[in-house]
Parts: sequence; C-alpha cells; structure tokens
Amino acid sequence: MAYQQTALNYTLGVVRRHVWVSGRVQGVWFRQSCADAARAAGVAGWVRNTADGRVEAVFEGDDGAVAAMVSWCRQGPVRATVTDVKVVQEEPEGFTGFSIKGWS
Repeated sequence: MAYQQTALNYTLGVVRRHVWVSGRVQGVWFRQSCADAARAAGVAGWVRNTADGRVEAVFEGDDGAVAAMVSWCRQGPVRATVTDVKVVQEEPEGFTGFSIKGWS
C-alpha cells in the first residue's frame, strides 16, 4: 500500500505531453536544442528523429514547464522551420532526466 501511495503522490502535479513536430526539423540541431531546453526547464523525457522526417518528443514534469517545452517546439532552434506540432496528452510514466534517442 505504501508503494501505491508514493506512486500516486509522484503523479500529482506532473503532466506528460507526446509531440510530433513537422517541417524542416532534422539536420538543424533540433534534438540537441530541445534536450538542452528541457534540461534547463527541469523537464524529463526524450526526443528523437522519425523515419518520416518529423521529430518526436515526450515531456514530463510541472504543467508550466511542459507547456513551455510544447511552445518551444512550435518554433524550435534558429535553423528549423516548424510547420505543424501534434500534441497528445498522456499519463506520466515517471521519467527522470532527458535523453536523445536514435531513430524510430
């Protein structure tokens, strides 16, 4: 019972957003810039390129910090040209840290 209570306490106030970013988002340092911004914001999760040319990311953390990362994705780094961002709300999984993954 104590473990379930701890897990419940962790998820209070923590949100998760799964995003797919379209446009000129590969080969422009999108993943590294995203990881740097997420770490600076205290957001956990991961980012990776997809085979169809998009960037996919998962953000977990405080609602405001996660919202800021989703907003960041709408512009991306200087060399990116973002044309669309799809956002899906999901249940947090309890990630710690932020990583750059390989291709999906």
